[in-house]
Amino acid sequence: MAFSFRQVRYFIAVADAGKVSAAAANLHVSQSAVSAAIDKLEKDIEAPLFRRRSNGVELTYEGHQFLTHAQNIMAAVSEAARGVHRSGRSLSGKVKVGLTYTVAGYFFPQLLMRFSRSFPDVEFNLVEKQRPQIEEEIVSGELDIAVILVSNLQNVGEINSRVLIKSQRRLWLSADHHLMNEDVVKLSQIAKEPYVMLTVDEAEKSALRYWSATDYAPNVIFKTSSVEAVRSMVATGTGITILSDMVYRPWSLEGQHVEVKPVAGQVHSMDVGLIWKRGKDMNPQTKALYTFLCNNFVDTGYGVGEPTQ
Repeated sequence: MAFSFRQVRYFIAVADAGKVSAAAANLHVSQSAVSAAIDKLEKDIEAPLFRRRSNGVELTYEGHQFLTHAQNIMAAVSEAARGVHRSGRSLSGKVKVGLTYTVAGYFFPQLLMRFSRSFPDVEFNLVEKQRPQIEEEIVSGELDIAVILVSNLQNVGEINSRVLIKSQRRLWLSADHHLMNEDVVKLSQIAKEPYVMLTVDEAEKSALRYWSATDYAPNVIFKTSSVEAVRSMVATGTGITILSDMVYRPWSLEGQHVEVKPVAGQVHSMDVGLIWKRGKDMNPQTKALYTFLCNNFVDTGYGVGEPTQ
């Protein structure tokens, strides 16, 4: 019997959320990735862990038993990491962290909660700003580290970066949209439809990068900095959009469903990563946060430069 740490993490997330879709959103991965991990885990341990219901999933008897062991595994790993970083003493001090809007709302909070459980004496000074301001404050030393969308990073001469996760972009559309009949949707088809453009966190700039590489352009009927406004307009059939799995939620605030479809062509992912000043020594608490985040996304992380301490 062999299973991975990722499978255990995904299993606990589904058990906590009661829905595969909600667990995928919390983990910032695709629903298919979570489903595949759970299916393989059930095969590996040769037991059904969940009963599938129309409104979600519930643990079987075997699932409840395995959950206890899974939580013990996670606790042991957390304690091991905590022991490495404490070196026999409690790690303390402040960390000044910069966040962009999308990271602050859809990525960092759960991770911060988990880190704080392992390092309760580390204090955070969190600031949300736009990427150019964060880059300036990383270089000036006002921020120790930042978690941002790194696709548009400019000052690569003075800043190191490491990608943590690459979130796939897919087409969002209403449940009754005619493009739901397609297995994969082309940009040429999307260009014919009313399009809702998200602008926050340089989303429009990122979108136009892949559109400009084609002979087509989105038929933009509305621009907004609100992800929830986009979600609502898509759910009601007002328009469609292309956004990442990280910000996807299956329901609008009005309770209407939002569907997704894969997009053909070179639609790049939305990359979330760490940035820090090149050549600057990290204090122990910042290094601990860096290591914690990288370890959580070890399968996708790659970067330019490694931190010093």
